[in-house]
Amino acid sequence: VQLQESGPGLVKPSQTLSLTCTVSGGSITTNYYYWSWIRQPPGKGLEWMGTIAYSGITYYSPSLKSRTSISRDTGVYYCNADDVFLGGRHWGRGMQVTVSS
Repeated sequence: VQLQESGPGLVKPSQTLSLTCTVSGGSITTNYYYWSWIRQPPGKGLEWMGTIAYSGITYYSPSLKSRTSISRDTGVYYCNADDVFLGGRHWGRGMQVTVSS
């Protein structure tokens, strides 16, 4: 499974941040796969944002679920796939997103 993040590298605080994770070599409905977005703000650790399971069930970080502003969301964004049956983990290369007016 290969993952590739894409989207705008620069967004304004008033805009919606929308990113795409393109999957090759697999499908998001493949049994036992969980697909996540993870980000890393500058100088900080990885932060889990949310996950969609192969069943379609979604999980969101409570700290992000009710957010209405993205002004603090500068960082590197990664998509990630976990195979919970075999234990494998796949990462995209990540992409830099800067939120600035």
